[in-house]
Amino acid sequence: MRLMLEQAPDIVVVGEAADGAVAVRQAGALRPDVVLMDIRMPGTDGIAATRAITSAGVADVLILTTFDFDDYLFGALRAGAAGFLLKSVEPAALIDAVRRVADGDGFLAPEVTRRLLTAFAAAAPEPARPVTTPALDGLTERERDVLAGLGRGLSNAGLAAELAISRATAKTHVSRVLGKLGCTSRVQAAILAKEAGLA
Repeated sequence: MRLMLEQAPDIVVVGEAADGAVAVRQAGALRPDVVLMDIRMPGTDGIAATRAITSAGVADVLILTTFDFDDYLFGALRAGAAGFLLKSVEPAALIDAVRRVADGDGFLAPEVTRRLLTAFAAAAPEPARPVTTPALDGLTERERDVLAGLGRGLSNAGLAAELAISRATAKTHVSRVLGKLGCTSRVQAAILAKEAGLA
């Protein structure tokens, strides 16, 4: 994996870990933009490690695994993973996924996207009326616009274009929205936006 990633001139591998506990410690110490996480590891598994890293706001996590079982996929996303890839991914697609997650976007392997959409549609029927939470009331008008954009699946570049702001400002707004709503990923915020009728 390291050799594949280091083919890209803009990607630097700052550390490696043999198990989940070491991954959490390394992420906290090294503060990478993206953690590439395996699901199955000795000791602390990848889902628990992902939860620890994302809840602390240390880094975005991209899951990379041999196993595409639904339990792993849904568990990883619930833990706050920003993406999910299978180890059969081609080097160019892996590099693209790391770049996208580093840029604040989410990424799902095409092989699992349809199953995720089907499961979401079955488990989350359209609410009769928009859901509201006190946290939504704490958002500024601009942050509500950002949340609505997340609900429509916009990337940071898409938000920047739509709202006539820079990509860096869009990324800052996304971080603030996630923090105010207590979300650990853009996926969670997008679901909340849909449930609140903003998207």
